[in-house]
Amino acid sequence: MNPDHSQFIVGINLSPEDHDPAVLFSGEGKPLQGHKVGPSVHDFYLIHTVLSGEGLFQSGGISEVCRAGDTFVIFPGSLFSYQADTKLPWHYVWVALQGELTGKLLNEIGITRDRPLLHTEDATELYSLYERMRLSFQQSAYPRLESLEASGWMRLLFHQFGIANQSILPAHPRELPDVIDRQIDQAIRWITLQFHQHISIDQMASTLGYHRAHLSKAFKQKTGMSPKQYLMKVRMDKAKELLGGVLTIDQISSSVGFNDALYFSRQFHKWSGQSPTEYRNLLRT
Repeated sequence: MNPDHSQFIVGINLSPEDHDPAVLFSGEGKPLQGHKVGPSVHDFYLIHTVLSGEGLFQSGGISEVCRAGDTFVIFPGSLFSYQADTKLPWHYVWVALQGELTGKLLNEIGITRDRPLLHTEDATELYSLYERMRLSFQQSAYPRLESLEASGWMRLLFHQFGIANQSILPAHPRELPDVIDRQIDQAIRWITLQFHQHISIDQMASTLGYHRAHLSKAFKQKTGMSPKQYLMKVRMDKAKELLGGVLTIDQISSSVGFNDALYFSRQFHKWSGQSPTEYRNLLRT
């Protein structure tokens, strides 16, 4: 037991070099009244979320009393200190991170050196994620798997931070497309991810919440092709790519969404002016 704490638990990553961002360690503690850390600097990011009680956080000209639901972030190289209240000492959880992507991810969710604090009304979900990060370092005989699991929980933690900070996040133009652009982008994404399946345009329109006629008209205005034509283009382009490899015509046919290799061959000839075999031979010569 740490003599300055009534409770102190920590899990340490034995293989942090495999990931960016990397979770170095994660823990939970209940410092005694007036317990102070710093003034100090770290060469890693250190994030605390307060579960109960209160304490004072200071860094870069910022001095703030933090209570339940508050999170404060210490940035590498920044001089900081934090101290438990003398009457109601805080109970908090923490995680230490390193890696070039850490700062970029924090910035995307509105956490910077000038704005290192955020608040959530209920820290229950945050506590669960911190705990899972800590426990991940105790559940496997393979440190690299532990590190991978901890990194996943960390990203979910950042997601919760981003939700808490939504009100201050700037709107990105790409996040606010015209309605028609959003509809077509969704349809294109659907086709490019599902082209190997049997795709019904009616089903796609219904799943995306659009009327088929409306979607088809808007799709053609945007791309110059109907959804069906676009689907065929995606399939044929992928088939051309695969014909440069070692798969058989039957295997390629199945891979691009055709159950019948003969029908695939006819469609490929119609599309490219060559049979799949002729196209493959041309590539090889």
